Amino acid sequence: MDKYDHQSIEKKWQERWVSSGAFNTPDKKDGAENFYFLTEFPYPSGNLHVGHWYAFSVPDIFVRYMRARGYNVMYPIGFDAFGLPAENAAIKNKLNPREWTFNNIEYMRGQLRSMGASFDWSREVITANPSYYKWTQWLFLQFYKKGLVYRKETAVNWCPKDLTVLANEQVVDGKCERCGSLVEQRMMPQWNIKITDYADRLIDDLKDLDWPKQIKEAQTNWIGRSEGAEIDFKLTTDVPRLNLGTLTVFTTRPDTLFGVTYMVVAPEHALAQQSDDADVKEYIEQAKQKTELERTGSKEKTGVELKGVKAINPANNSEVPIWVADYVLGNYGTGAIMAVPAHDERDREFAEKHNLPIKQIELEDSKKIVEQVGGKWTKNYHLRDWVVSRQRFWGVPIPMIHCEKCATEGENKGWNPVKETELPVVLPDLEDYLPTGEGKSPLAKKHDWVEVACPKCGGQAERETDTLDTFVDSSWYFERYTDPKNDNEFASKDKLKTWLPVNLYSGGSEHTTMHLLYSRFWHKAMFDLGLVGESEPYLKRMNRGLIMGPDGQKMSKSKGNVIDPDAVVAELGADTVRMYLAFIGPYNEVGAYPWNPNGTVGVRRFLDRVWKLEPSNSKLSPQVEILLNQTIKKVGEDIASLKLNTAVSALMILLNEIEKDVSHDAYKKFVQLLAPFAPHMAHELAERHGWKREEWETWPSFDESKLQNEMVMVAVQINGKVRATIQLKIDASEEEALVLGRQAVAKWLKGPFDSAQGKEKKAVYVPGRVINLVV
Repeated sequence: MDKYDHQSIEKKWQERWVSSGAFNTPDKKDGAENFYFLTEFPYPSGNLHVGHWYAFSVPDIFVRYMRARGYNVMYPIGFDAFGLPAENAAIKNKLNPREWTFNNIEYMRGQLRSMGASFDWSREVITANPSYYKWTQWLFLQFYKKGLVYRKETAVNWCPKDLTVLANEQVVDGKCERCGSLVEQRMMPQWNIKITDYADRLIDDLKDLDWPKQIKEAQTNWIGRSEGAEIDFKLTTDVPRLNLGTLTVFTTRPDTLFGVTYMVVAPEHALAQQSDDADVKEYIEQAKQKTELERTGSKEKTGVELKGVKAINPANNSEVPIWVADYVLGNYGTGAIMAVPAHDERDREFAEKHNLPIKQIELEDSKKIVEQVGGKWTKNYHLRDWVVSRQRFWGVPIPMIHCEKCATEGENKGWNPVKETELPVVLPDLEDYLPTGEGKSPLAKKHDWVEVACPKCGGQAERETDTLDTFVDSSWYFERYTDPKNDNEFASKDKLKTWLPVNLYSGGSEHTTMHLLYSRFWHKAMFDLGLVGESEPYLKRMNRGLIMGPDGQKMSKSKGNVIDPDAVVAELGADTVRMYLAFIGPYNEVGAYPWNPNGTVGVRRFLDRVWKLEPSNSKLSPQVEILLNQTIKKVGEDIASLKLNTAVSALMILLNEIEKDVSHDAYKKFVQLLAPFAPHMAHELAERHGWKREEWETWPSFDESKLQNEMVMVAVQINGKVRATIQLKIDASEEEALVLGRQAVAKWLKGPFDSAQGKEKKAVYVPGRVINLVV
């Protein structure tokens, strides 16, 4: 056969698949069970990297296998198109972010098609299209009507470079996870969504999901549920102006109540805020300059005593001092703690530094002591409500309007939802996309867009100029895939019922406590609203690993270790890259796998050998026939469990045997096995051999009776060095094995080999594996 010209052949099949809509998935297919495979849609950065190939081309192997098994598989694609990178690029290059984004999408469509991935492009969604974000806004309003959305002065994470608010999940080690700037703390009026109302369900419902243990643990730990008691401490003071009552603390250790030697309140606590003490005021200002991580993670426990005020321990009526310290957070629990330094390491460190007493006690019965002091059992969470306001342009406009007249009437503080008939609130074009830096979106500059009539009273009002966090956009995109062109509702209930929940969701581990958690919450809230039919969106979730540079380091331009997949595809072909990425490591495990250029060359050599295979009319030997059946079974099982690296290895082993002499039937079955990994080559071979589509695009079956080999290949060694291999029956006796083994290596021995002549010292046969003759 002629040389394999990957460029022309791959282009041919990609064009044919697109033009014919080969992978457009019907909602129902006779005799086929639906299977929804979802992978996280990409941000239109403008150029696909190796990570994108790993995210989309490798799962396509599983998708094609499931189709060959007879499933009606939906594998949709779209673009998570709003966000800071587009806006920043527009500012840098003096471009319209809409133009920048959609030009990138068009370019990336071509790159995605070059993978040979069997996406259903007819279901494409783009979050920046008004036809999509109309329903993002509509869903936001349904949450608002349900009481899940509120606006208030909120302690927020502020990125001084991107000039916008960040969710807690977007702050990593005290820095903006996108640009790396140190995050500041600010108080700002923000729209919040009550994800905390769902904290218990988000934890408890994990037990029913077929998810890896690591993902469940990560979400559980992030939500951070603590069960304990709230206990009131009466206050006493010699400062008349202070408005005192009780100080309520949350504790997971009420059994240590008799060991309390001091109290701590957060700088944000009302008790601290009332103080006129100069030291306390100065300390509060210093705390404002720190991030939560800096406050809770610092080994140095700073604080100042709140003078003139004492707390009375309800267990023994002893008076204890109250301190203000920033390691206690105002937004966790009650913003106040009881300190028991004899039973808590953090409290001990603080007590030792500030010369506070440490009291050894015997632990009390927790339930009894809570009852005795009039406390109540409750739960607290690390999880905070989701701050969704963003002070940037390129995002979904929040569909709310503020009216001063309505505000004076005291209802909803003047905020009213946009009428649903007026959705979408379309994002206008601006001449100046620069954020103000004063906590306002660039949209605030477009007065003719901002100024509108109040939807309630008809008076003069203003639109909300903040836009929604882009994680809102991606919290429901998988639902829109089921009915992407519906103009009347976000998706019809029939189509949602047809496809949801998602059978398998593949993504990156970095989204475990962000997108994955947000979208679970969003779906549960929609379930409570009667909009979807199940409370969990994804039956199974798996996180993939990372592809590292050839030096084993994370790829970056500064390190010069970035691999351009387009260049590799041009040189070696898309099928080569697909198979290499499948072979690089187990896809069902989270790991870091260095890119090896020699590995891609090796895979291409393998494909060239496949291309040159010529089937004959010969009959397979029993051993090869058994290997073929074993390989069909193994490759199918490995793909199903996403152990794709061992599936590729099995194909390579099979090729080593069948390329010596392959029958027409074995050849066709090999191409069938190869098809999910190297679809371009497989389709071309099928066409050249005239195979009908229904004959070869199905997964081959194996013969159960031909999985066990009756014969085995046994190595024959002399003094530990292999000199020959022989074929033996699997149940051959030791005597039979040694006779045949001695005959096979006779030419390496002097004279006739006869143990009676004293030349053989020892003969060992390990059944089915090796014969070792010691001479």
